[in-house]
Amino acid sequence: MTSQPTLFDQLPPENEPAETLMLASFAERAYLDYAISVVKGRALPDVCDGQKPVQRRILYAMNELRLAPDAKPRKSAAVVGDVLGKLHPHGDQSVYDALVRMAQDFSMRYPLIDGHGNFGSRDGDGAAAMRYTEARLTPIAQLLLEEIGQGTVEFQDNYDGSTQEPKLLPARLPVTLLNGASGIAVGLATEIPSHNLNEVAQAAIAMIRNPKLSHAELMAILPGPDFPGGGQIITAPHIISEIYKNGRGSLKVRARWKIEELARGQWQAVVTELPPGTSSQKVLEEIEEITNPKVKNGKKALSPEQIALRQQFLGILDTIRDEASRDAPVRIVLEPKSKRINPDEFMQALLAHTSLECNTPVNLVMIGIDGRPGQKGLSDILTEWIEFRFVTVRHRTNWRLGRVDDRIHILEGRETVLLNIDQVIRIIRESDDPKTALIEMFHLSERQADDILEIRLRQLARLEKIRIEQELAELRKEKETLHDLLDNPSSMKRLIIREIESDRKKYGDKRRTLIEEAEKAIAEQKITDEPVTVIVSRNGWIRQRTGHGLNHAGISFKSGDSLFAIYECRSTDLLLAFSSTGRIYTVPVHQLPAGRGDGMPITTFAETGIDETIVRYFVGTPDTTVLVALDSGYGFSARVSDMASRVRNGKSFINLEPGETLLDPVAISPEDKWIATLSGKGRLLLFGIAELRALSSGGHGVILMALENGEKLKAARPVGDKGCFVVCTARNDNRYDVRITGNIMDSHTGKRARKGKAVESRFTPVMLENIK
Repeated sequence: MTSQPTLFDQLPPENEPAETLMLASFAERAYLDYAISVVKGRALPDVCDGQKPVQRRILYAMNELRLAPDAKPRKSAAVVGDVLGKLHPHGDQSVYDALVRMAQDFSMRYPLIDGHGNFGSRDGDGAAAMRYTEARLTPIAQLLLEEIGQGTVEFQDNYDGSTQEPKLLPARLPVTLLNGASGIAVGLATEIPSHNLNEVAQAAIAMIRNPKLSHAELMAILPGPDFPGGGQIITAPHIISEIYKNGRGSLKVRARWKIEELARGQWQAVVTELPPGTSSQKVLEEIEEITNPKVKNGKKALSPEQIALRQQFLGILDTIRDEASRDAPVRIVLEPKSKRINPDEFMQALLAHTSLECNTPVNLVMIGIDGRPGQKGLSDILTEWIEFRFVTVRHRTNWRLGRVDDRIHILEGRETVLLNIDQVIRIIRESDDPKTALIEMFHLSERQADDILEIRLRQLARLEKIRIEQELAELRKEKETLHDLLDNPSSMKRLIIREIESDRKKYGDKRRTLIEEAEKAIAEQKITDEPVTVIVSRNGWIRQRTGHGLNHAGISFKSGDSLFAIYECRSTDLLLAFSSTGRIYTVPVHQLPAGRGDGMPITTFAETGIDETIVRYFVGTPDTTVLVALDSGYGFSARVSDMASRVRNGKSFINLEPGETLLDPVAISPEDKWIATLSGKGRLLLFGIAELRALSSGGHGVILMALENGEKLKAARPVGDKGCFVVCTARNDNRYDVRITGNIMDSHTGKRARKGKAVESRFTPVMLENIK
């Protein structure tokens, strides 16, 4: 790599006036130089040969060391030392790490290095030290190196100018797609998956034959990645096509398994292929974490989700074993708790909670043929590689044509000599300057004259003349072919297609990764739909008890705590907790602790803020419509599903102004026709439920009832045809109900946002209740 001038080299000498350079500008330019160096010199592969600079240098150094596929392997340390000394003056470990990865058949679809010794495992085990391992090139590496000495690519000085290295390798196939790449540069990252050689070669041939090939036709030939470890891509084909069109996206990949039947009706699931980036050890660790969870930092006990998941797994999974061997690189055996468990449901749970199913990113970023980094679609990648291949073959053809012309020139001189052998011998024996004499006598070139003077006597035999004539005929024929290649684009196209087809037949193999659309595994937990009672204490401890109609007197609480609310509901309902800031936290009822204990605090299920308290609760189905009212007289309606959230930090839903307080949320049934509101001064207003505004995204709502200065809304609830009770309290705290029905309802009915009419009672109105 040629050294780049630094900013310091651009500064003027001391005896010349210096240009003022702001520190910010200097830093910006310096960082840009660094960023470009990282992007082009380290992190990103090139679309032409698919190699990063360190990989390219390793392959070139091994080729120069004559480490061909049939050669005796050499110590990796010797290779690394040669790379460091001549081409890549960086850390030896970074070079060795790159060499190791190029030899791992579980990291690269088509390994370019044949490693001997311990080169690591798919379970994350590291390779042995470079002094213990040996390496040589694989046969498929010849796709990159076979034409290196045929004038195909440009060479450049190495870092110190002592030798030269190729700028690119003359790749005979799009290696960028074959082995893929992964890297992080400054402001750029690349995640190129590996692909099948047969499909890539066929796609390249199709593009050469028809440069205007549509993206859909291209995807029919190359449907998607082909990972080293197999697996199954379950992403829909149209999504895969869109990813390859834009050059960015994410694929859903899952493991492949089989069900093995055992004696007495027993069975076991055996995982044989894993998604990329997943190992058997990782899967075992994830299952261990689920079945034997640890308390999270900052918590005093396991979360309900951890407990529920542990119970679910312990109920279906009995044993898990890693039976990997030399013959079976991946073999994870999963034994169910009972033979009656459905295998599909068993595997669905494992896929949903472990890395047996995961996302694989695709980000086709690379250095283009113009030397600039960029994100490319599949068509762009193949088009640029094809352009590079045509240039490479043209250079190779010109190089070969030069060699053929030189050889013809030499042989024509020898042919002249053989026709006049006696004169040549006489000139050589008698002339003081035979070279000049030969040139003048037979009109030879200096190159021909030197060759004749160096020729051996045995090459002057009659048989040699026949060989020269035969070789000349073959070379002249080859010269015509080479000229045809250079002058006729269709001939060049046919040659390149033949070469790609030949390499495909030689190195191609079957696809390993199955591409078959499937539904994403969802973590589902079967919930028994049964009647339960949710009990909430004043200090925020919640629990559930099976059944309805509990004896309130038999419910116990912690010391200093008491009953706040009881909700009779179903186990499939949702509990909503409304905070003092307007956030709503959601807890599925089936996750609440059951039994006769004290339950758990609401903060176990919800991550509330420091200055935030839970002030109201509501339990209902996702389809339930709820009346949300504030003591300032504002309110709206929303469904439980609108207010619910799956995250522990809740959902900001109600806009509370300073000094406002939330009233009890109340369910609105289909039979309800009016909204009844009661003010702090005993005024009652009923208005049509159609006037109530529904806010699916939350907010502050509309005015339900006009209030006087300093007055608060006491209660708000939906009312049906039967009317409602205004609950009043006397001085001795006795309850007194005022029945609002018939004509009395009519006298209090009006439009929304009106003041309403005072309730006729000598007692103090405090709340509203429906007439059952």
